[in-house]
Amino acid sequence: MTIKKSLWTKTTCAYCGVGCGIEAKVNRQGTLDIQGDKGHPANYGQLCSKGYALGETVGHQGRLLTPSIDGVDSDWASALEYVASQFSETIKKHGPDSVAFYVSGQLLTEDYYVANKLMKGFIGSANIDTNSRLCMSSAVAGHKRAFGSDTVPICYEDIEMADLVVITGSNLAWCHPVLFQRLKAAKKQRPELFIVVIDPRKTDTCSIADLHLAIQPDTDVALFNGLLRYLAKHKKIDTDYIEKYTEGFEEALTSAINDSTDQQQLLNTLMINDVDLNTFYQKFSNTDKTLSIYSQGVNQSTQGTDKVNSIINCHIATGRIGKPGMGPFSVTGQPNAMGGREVGGLANTLAAHMEFGDNQAQQLISDFWKTDTLASRPGLKAIDLFEAMGEGKIKAIWIMATNPVVSLPDSTSIIAALKKCPLVVVSDCIKDTATTQLANVLLPAQGWSEKSGTVTNSERRISRQRRILASPGEAKADWWIICEVAKRMGFTQAFNYFHEGEIFSEYAKMTTLGNQDGLTQLDAQGYSQLTPQQWPVTTLQTAIIQQRMFTDNRFFSANNKAQFIAVAVQKSVLAPCEEYPLQMNSGRIRDHWHTMTRTGLSSRLSAHISEPFVSINHDDAQHKNVQDGDLASVSSAQGAILVRVSISKKIPKGQVFIPIHWNQQTASNASVCTLITNSNVDPISGQPAFKSSAVNIKKWHYQSEAIFLSRQQLDISELGLSQFDYWVKQKVENGYLYRLADAMSPERLNERLKQLINRYSLVNQQAHKTLDYANQQKTLYRYARLHQEQILGAYIVATQLQNNAFDWIENLFAHPVDLSTERSLLSGCAQGQLVSGKIICACKQVGLNTLNNAINSAINNCIATPGKSSLEQLCQTTGAGTGCGSCLPEITELLNEQTV
Repeated sequence: MTIKKSLWTKTTCAYCGVGCGIEAKVNRQGTLDIQGDKGHPANYGQLCSKGYALGETVGHQGRLLTPSIDGVDSDWASALEYVASQFSETIKKHGPDSVAFYVSGQLLTEDYYVANKLMKGFIGSANIDTNSRLCMSSAVAGHKRAFGSDTVPICYEDIEMADLVVITGSNLAWCHPVLFQRLKAAKKQRPELFIVVIDPRKTDTCSIADLHLAIQPDTDVALFNGLLRYLAKHKKIDTDYIEKYTEGFEEALTSAINDSTDQQQLLNTLMINDVDLNTFYQKFSNTDKTLSIYSQGVNQSTQGTDKVNSIINCHIATGRIGKPGMGPFSVTGQPNAMGGREVGGLANTLAAHMEFGDNQAQQLISDFWKTDTLASRPGLKAIDLFEAMGEGKIKAIWIMATNPVVSLPDSTSIIAALKKCPLVVVSDCIKDTATTQLANVLLPAQGWSEKSGTVTNSERRISRQRRILASPGEAKADWWIICEVAKRMGFTQAFNYFHEGEIFSEYAKMTTLGNQDGLTQLDAQGYSQLTPQQWPVTTLQTAIIQQRMFTDNRFFSANNKAQFIAVAVQKSVLAPCEEYPLQMNSGRIRDHWHTMTRTGLSSRLSAHISEPFVSINHDDAQHKNVQDGDLASVSSAQGAILVRVSISKKIPKGQVFIPIHWNQQTASNASVCTLITNSNVDPISGQPAFKSSAVNIKKWHYQSEAIFLSRQQLDISELGLSQFDYWVKQKVENGYLYRLADAMSPERLNERLKQLINRYSLVNQQAHKTLDYANQQKTLYRYARLHQEQILGAYIVATQLQNNAFDWIENLFAHPVDLSTERSLLSGCAQGQLVSGKIICACKQVGLNTLNNAINSAINNCIATPGKSSLEQLCQTTGAGTGCGSCLPEITELLNEQTV
């Protein structure tokens, strides 16, 4: 695959670990046009809603543009010297283990490499850990135990080649949409392809499932131990493969048998019926080409590593690994979590898949880096690192491209630890995050569209990320910032790189242990033009290849055999109790990513789900006296948050679901990590249990509610958002929408919001027009301020707004003011160009009302297109679902409801 000279630049998506190839070019507005790269083997031109919207997120709004020290703007030379001298002084006074780096799967491989090299190779401590600890470390640990190395054995094309696909602990439809669409297309082409989804919730992934096993949370080990027992009992294991290429089978089988001595005991644990369980076991037993896809629902658990090994045990017991269409497949959460793992960016690994405790590896790396201060023992994993900081043991920390105040469990303790730490350095592209607010030093880093380097995706494919836009302000590459600090700490010779390609070349040489193979001979031009490469790379791959690991049945363990790991069900320490009777699951939603610092900049990505919510079963909601649309306090032993209630048939009784994205910059109090304890981690991987916390829910009472539209972002202060009990920020086209609720009366809230409009309006003494309505009871207010056919600000206040459809307000800034707009504002009902309704399809911006009208029109007029299904016809008529396809399950549900 060659890169053509054109206006389009080939690069890689900034989001999940699928690693989609994209093509981008600068448009007349100075932002980016985005399209999928049809030649990239990860996606073949397809993108998800987030990928399509990347061009909307590359503006300079909210960017960190200048270095600062203690809140005062500085220059690069002063800031770098300060960071270097403070780290050096701390190390001299307290030792190398008194400092730490906390890095991110958002970094490029080159950034990761020099960060790991500086901390482990020259500072002499292994206190560098990554937010990948929060999503992939249990998979890493499971791989190492089974294979002797952290190796994902499959290729994406195995999705199309499998006859049975088992998806466990993953809402693939929302979290890895492009892979889901590939699987969906394979299912359409081969209806006999059998798909099993294992998830307590009924997610959109279930829309293509032949079987949904809604097992109880944290019972995966019981399920797969039961499967191993079933395979052995029915003589479905590959005894020849086990004897020649594995060890530990008898111990693993004994443990599996001891877990559930009979079928009824297992059914009681899983809380599913006998028919469904036997169907799954029989399908797995009788289907050679079986692919098992797993992600955070498996990893984020106190038993995460054991869950991974219980899955892998079943694959190596049947010899289903290293062959087309089969194998265990860990889907990576971040764009370069795999690249970070490769270079050694975890505290318990050394570098380049070499481990602590290996004297030969220790000497090889010391010689390669020309250092005599190489760390000799593992450092502190993420949770331990911040606990040590809270205890005063970590005196200086450098946080790179991540937001731990929001993403780590028990946010309160993380804030306290950072406040206690004498030196907190944060390098980021965003100025105002929950973490940057606690920093002594801020260093402006490049964003996705400005970076140059490589990333590695979930099928071990290395792709180039290329610079498209100039860096705003004084933003610099992460690798450059790290190297400049290293030089000022006295390590100039080891960090004197001219460009990122030299770093990649050095890393490639390290992986070969001195052999001149693979990518070690790339020059600057070769690096610039590098096409996707799937490791292991023995020679430069000039065409796209598909290679699997362990095809020769040789593994990376000491005896080259795959290792069965005896695992057993453990009683959950996070079980619900009388005070906290509900089990909370957390995760992503369709159109947002992590803490929304990027996706929150896009109006179309913010439209589908605009408020933080708790999804709860109808029976539990009734028992707790909460209704759909209420505001509720969700509490745990750690803290409490305030979110909107969403009653759902897809949530089992006794469980709730809360998304992870909202934080201190986007909502008054909705950070889910406030509820999660940091003491419940996997003892092997150190990964926190984000998927299972005991909580309670209580209706929150308020006197007034409002929707407030502003062209400017409101500040979080006593005169701004902090004066309201509840607020949520949403990006809309050309402005921001705020949802508010408070104990004050509607009359008082109306007065406050009128003051805000006057404060934030773009006109001062210029002539303007106002639209003002109040009912006699002083319980309903509508107000707008206009200037030259443009709305400057608007709001609606009432005692309760949730029973009315006000999604049209999100679009007020998108159109010039006309008579229908004014009528909408005065009447409170959408008219004219505002009637599309709540956005369902983010890619094509198709609203609920548009879809309903098209469905009703087709039904009333008996319209049907020969050869097309109702869904296909609806999509063709409205355009919905013709982008990434992530909205199709929701559109299908809507179609079914309306048809009935």
